[in-house]
Amino acid sequence: MGSALQLSRRALFGSAAAGFLAWPATDWVDRPMLWSQLTLTEDDPPKLDTGFWLDYFRRIHSDAACLSAGGVVAYYPSRIPLHHRSRWLGDKDPFGDLVKGCRKLGMVVIARTDPHAIHQDAADAHPDWIAVDEKGQPRKHWADPALWVTCALGPYNFEFMTAVHREIVSLYGVDGIFSNRWAGHGMCYCRHCQANFRKAAGHGLPRTNNPLDQARRAHIEWRQQRLFELWRLWDAEIRKINPNACFIANAGGGALSNLDMKTIGELAPALFADRQARRGLMAPWANGKNGKEYRAALGRKPIAGIFSVGVEEAYRWKDSVQSDAEIRIWVADGVANGLRPWWTKFSGEVRDPRWLKTVESIYGRLHRWAPYLRNETAAADVAIVYSQQTANYYGGGKAREKVEDHTLGFYQALIEARIPFEMAHDRLLDAAHIDRYRALILPNIAALSDGQCRQLLEYVGRGGSLLATLETSLYNEWGEKRKDFALGDLFGVQYAGRTEGPMQNAYLRLEHAAHPDHPLLKGLEDAPRIIHGVYRLVVTPAATFTSKPLTLIPSYPDLPMEMVYPRVARTEIAEVYLRESGKSRIVYFPWDIDRTFWEVMGRDHGLLLCNAVDWAAGGERPVYVEGPGLLDVTIWKQKSSMTVHLVNLTNPMTMKGPFRELIPVGELKVRLKLPDGAPPRRVQLLAAARTPQTRLAAGWLEVRVPSVLDHEVVALDL
Repeated sequence: MGSALQLSRRALFGSAAAGFLAWPATDWVDRPMLWSQLTLTEDDPPKLDTGFWLDYFRRIHSDAACLSAGGVVAYYPSRIPLHHRSRWLGDKDPFGDLVKGCRKLGMVVIARTDPHAIHQDAADAHPDWIAVDEKGQPRKHWADPALWVTCALGPYNFEFMTAVHREIVSLYGVDGIFSNRWAGHGMCYCRHCQANFRKAAGHGLPRTNNPLDQARRAHIEWRQQRLFELWRLWDAEIRKINPNACFIANAGGGALSNLDMKTIGELAPALFADRQARRGLMAPWANGKNGKEYRAALGRKPIAGIFSVGVEEAYRWKDSVQSDAEIRIWVADGVANGLRPWWTKFSGEVRDPRWLKTVESIYGRLHRWAPYLRNETAAADVAIVYSQQTANYYGGGKAREKVEDHTLGFYQALIEARIPFEMAHDRLLDAAHIDRYRALILPNIAALSDGQCRQLLEYVGRGGSLLATLETSLYNEWGEKRKDFALGDLFGVQYAGRTEGPMQNAYLRLEHAAHPDHPLLKGLEDAPRIIHGVYRLVVTPAATFTSKPLTLIPSYPDLPMEMVYPRVARTEIAEVYLRESGKSRIVYFPWDIDRTFWEVMGRDHGLLLCNAVDWAAGGERPVYVEGPGLLDVTIWKQKSSMTVHLVNLTNPMTMKGPFRELIPVGELKVRLKLPDGAPPRRVQLLAAARTPQTRLAAGWLEVRVPSVLDHEVVALDL
């Protein structure tokens, strides 16, 4: 890489972020547990029923609100030229009225701004504020052609929106600013981006999405640096007016997120996960995954999970209402995984009131549970590593199928097995972040630096275990292919330089005779062979392996039917490599078992994955749950209590997955390892509001849970 880009990377990930940590603390961020967001529309001011919304906030015990203030539309009498006031504003101040009412209720209040579009008068006065496409044309807004899309990296955000944020904090004393759609929409080729990028990186703006292109790499890094510079600017200007206030970006997420989560974790005193609802074939546990991914970077900092009361499909039905069951499951899985709920509603007019009772019921229950939701530590001892650099520089335009689908496969398998787990960020692999886990899972984490690989080797040296798949460590941090695995000494194999696939009609032989009762084959005792994956790496053993529970049956023709028979019935080629060193255990699958499981959902692959995790973790799980249904199981420790969350994901729909109704499951038996073996003072079922049957034996507590409808919490006072 060129020196300009290396300097950019140091600025992005080095001392600048570390220096920010010395800025003043923000003491309000940990107070709110139940958030509300009212996103106004331009025609709201004359008809907004402020009293209705304040009464609703009170009834649902909401202790924080995010309220529309400015940006594309101002909902207060802004004095900043070109800051577009609502055409219906007149002499009203709906934002100020809501702020005043929320303060009387003792609520935290943050202002929402949206800087992603401007009106014609601003475009005429400042055409350089507008984003420009690859052909050099200013970008009209894709949904409202009366508006223009702004460049997020130029003077509109750095100058104009800075002034807007100063004005809002000065006039209303809010606790913070939350900006939606602040980071831009795709590439911008305006004159500011061209000049600034060339000055920073020495390149013209890229015209390709290929992550191996030098300009594309440089732009990925420069864009992040520029946005973090903007974040710091807005935060600093807000704190000059109110030292206890802050800027909180609508940013962050998992491997496919385009802003570095490690840096976000350093900058943000709190964060709001804007993953509002399911769409398409998204799994119902996706909201819990959001919580795990954000927490991997933010640790114990509070994270709110934004959920929409409406349908979140590609067709953008913003005034819609979801089913009661769908909202309940989405919120329940977020809460079980550490998110503090935050409902959002578009428009101050209630066109469909069905959601109001649902949110009031959910918030009422969570208000009663509040002492058991102030989590301090997740008690899971297994973590899935996710990697934004692998998505950016190895996955590129195919990051979803090459990177994310591997993670989703492992995630689904662990949910089905009811194994509590967390997620870890690949730029936070130091001992302080990962040593609490007995095993780390690397689902095709292909792009790893030498330093990251060294951290993983040190983790194993301290007794940690690893489970990896496919091309893990075969590429450096920039997506450049190595000659061999950087973690090859751990895996005990060498890359032979060849990948097979997509494979048709390939299988795995289960070597029961040579390895009776092998822990990897648990639950598959009656299966002589199972399906293989789609892609496999050809590898050569570089160590002695005494165990080969899975061997290759190569592909053979699948047509014509008369020719469908194995050409090679058995080989000695291992398709999983297992090693032990002291307390550490290493599992390496040289094929895409995780990705194939996500695509095909073959039960046998799920069993293999979970058996491998149990073997690698090398001991008992912290909790076992027996009984029917699909459950997300999480385990937490609070200051003086311990909780096990049981979220019932069992869904009666057979085709796509939207929840129409909640189907109760039970009876369930929960076996929980007690801290220090000490018996609890009290055990409760929070949803059932009852004391369950329990039994204590050898440091384990067994709890009978008669039924779970959507969400039950086994709460232990220690």
